[in-house]
Amino acid sequence: MLAITPHYEITWEKLPDDFVLDDQPVDNINQPSLAAALTESLEIAGKLPTNALTTTNYGICATLNRKFIIKAPDWAYIPVITVPSEEVIRSYTPQLQGEIPTIVMEFLFDTEGGEYSSKPTYPPGKWFFYEQVLQVPNYVIFEPKIGDLEVYQLDGSGQYQLRSCDNNHLYWIAEMGLFLGVWQGNRENRIGYWLRWWDENGKLLLWGVEKTARLAAQLRAAGIEPEI
Repeated sequence: MLAITPHYEITWEKLPDDFVLDDQPVDNINQPSLAAALTESLEIAGKLPTNALTTTNYGICATLNRKFIIKAPDWAYIPVITVPSEEVIRSYTPQLQGEIPTIVMEFLFDTEGGEYSSKPTYPPGKWFFYEQVLQVPNYVIFEPKIGDLEVYQLDGSGQYQLRSCDNNHLYWIAEMGLFLGVWQGNRENRIGYWLRWWDENGKLLLWGVEKTARLAAQLRAAGIEPEI
């Protein structure tokens, strides 16, 4: 598949099997936990279809002017993959293997990672890649240390615009039918800020441990001691 803009040519090609992927470690020990928390609540709430894909530190590819470009967002949601899951074990090429990600997220830690870089030359910055190449509808930048959340939405001219939160400090992600926001608390011995989902009625999507605790409390209220 081919797309041509006034300045660059984009093609959607499968990454060769012998292509060497970057094996750098994640930016911070908290990155996997933050990503896993986002996915877990979607799955428990039945918001993760079997043909959808959530990724963390996983290569999403495009070919720009005949050069492979790979970015690995800290978290991404791909609504539909159209190939067997075995074909996207190493990397994912939108348009060729499924749909464009609905949302990509980058977590800011101590090391600057080019999250705001709109550099168009090879290798392009993350902002440029998500906005101009992939054209991801929603780009999220989250700083876990202080709980700062920025949500950008692709406008009609193909540019990211910073959104404002609602009165509950939440952001409606229309493509997912969910709100996204910051929650402060404890999970897996980490006390701090987390990104979480709320449904259209403002109900928090629970993690497994929260759902278990709530069920146990309901049983005790009914005079039944739960087996844990």
